[in-house]
Amino acid sequence: MRNLIVLTVLGSLAAAPTSPDAHRFERKLPAVRMEEHALSRLTFGARPGDLQAIHKLGVKKWVDLQLDPQRIPENPALEAKLKPLETLWMTPADAVLRYPRRPAAKADGGGETDIAPSTLLTPEQLRTLRRGAPDDKRRLIASLPPDTLGRLIEALPRGGRQQLLTLVSESDRRKILLLNAPRSIPNHDLAQGKILRAVYSERQLAEVLADFWFNHFNVNLDKGADRYLVAAYERDAIRPGVLGRFRDLLGAAARNPAMLFYLDNWQSVAPSQARGNRRRGLNENYARELLELHTLGVDGGYTQKDIVEVARCFTGWTIRTPRLGGGFEFNERIHDKGEKVVLGVTIPAGGGMEDGERVLDILARHPATARFISRKLAIRFVADDPPQKLVDRMAKTFTSTGGNLRAVMRTMLQSKEFWSEGAWRAKLKTPFEMAVSAVRASGAQVDYAFPLANQIAQLGQPLYRKMEPTGYSAASVDWLNSASLVGRMNLAAALAHNRIPGVSAADIDLYASASRETRASVDRAAEGNRPDRATLNGLVLGSPEFQRR
Repeated sequence: MRNLIVLTVLGSLAAAPTSPDAHRFERKLPAVRMEEHALSRLTFGARPGDLQAIHKLGVKKWVDLQLDPQRIPENPALEAKLKPLETLWMTPADAVLRYPRRPAAKADGGGETDIAPSTLLTPEQLRTLRRGAPDDKRRLIASLPPDTLGRLIEALPRGGRQQLLTLVSESDRRKILLLNAPRSIPNHDLAQGKILRAVYSERQLAEVLADFWFNHFNVNLDKGADRYLVAAYERDAIRPGVLGRFRDLLGAAARNPAMLFYLDNWQSVAPSQARGNRRRGLNENYARELLELHTLGVDGGYTQKDIVEVARCFTGWTIRTPRLGGGFEFNERIHDKGEKVVLGVTIPAGGGMEDGERVLDILARHPATARFISRKLAIRFVADDPPQKLVDRMAKTFTSTGGNLRAVMRTMLQSKEFWSEGAWRAKLKTPFEMAVSAVRASGAQVDYAFPLANQIAQLGQPLYRKMEPTGYSAASVDWLNSASLVGRMNLAAALAHNRIPGVSAADIDLYASASRETRASVDRAAEGNRPDRATLNGLVLGSPEFQRR
């Protein structure tokens, strides 16, 4: 059955155009599809009851609310689930102190403990731990004295510890990690926070845009000090600016220690200050990505000379003790004070930190930036190859409003192209989007999100861990292959059968509410049999239609 449905899904997705006929963008989407389209593009997927809610409010009012998220009361369940994830609210310096790179008990380099679990538990308790039902294991763990639990954690092999993490409360989970792998806690918190917000937040468009803009200004959690810097980067530099002015968002990313460390600008010094030091000198990494990925785009009209001049402008933008979670600082001593010429604009000699700020001003106002950002937003929300007329109108709004991102989004969301047949199901979900939308569609509850994050990583999208500064691709073709579809089918089946630790699917019938096309696809995959409800739900979540948004 699985092979058949994978072939069906692959064939269907391959046949569906990712760049529809331009005439389809001229044809208005039928009114009956507009509510579903809004939910598929501006949220991480519809939950049970969402279609009825948007119908009652009206699509226009719903979109206006999503563009003004502060008017939307946040979900109390989300706030309660986020509260224990304390590194999301910490300063990087506090996170370094609270969650050091090595456990205090093993700082001397000691290896695994020699304690055997059999010395801590009775034979019956051991059988429960190894073969018992999840609820029986939870009761066993809850019954153990804290000292015994701590010693048991140390005695278990790594795989056993990971299993144990799914059976305990968040507070106990943190104690376990603190004993064995404290430096992993910031990663646990980030991945869980991202999934929980995507699943539970009522401010869905803001969450979609937070994902978009973090990906645009990508940094990699696994690069040295960034393990402790990324949470504050997303919280302080990215999330506040997703519907603000692009220049503010650009500046916040440029000054943030996570970006300075990731692209090595914190080590960039004026050539005159680098004599005799082979490890220090002018570093062009940030300058190159600033021009190519953050603003102008690869065809934005800059040259290698511009990259060098921009790099000179940003010398001295550095970090105080980055490995201790230090913040941004400008070091005038290592700044290149000579005259620079960036994109034909002369920046006089004798400047300081304002040289870099001047570059950001030039780039934020540049027509190529307006076009590049507008096209990238249209690719995310409309189609892989969006109509040029739409991009031009968005770019015009970008320029006339000084880069007001809310206004640019409004121009797109009021366009005929967004509400056209050409945009309908024109995008393939990324693994993150597919997994979260499946959780939302199935009404599942998430008590521990990290196992789901591991599933998403296995599909090729480890959260906060894209090594290249490009971020993850928004092009459907880059996520379309048979191996990834098998993985998606496995995830859908595991979710429907409650086999993902920490996630509990609701007892709902997805087949009954599925479209005629999806039911036909599921019926073909079932080969004339009548599977149980969980299997049917898994087939719906793995269907060709569900892979698209």
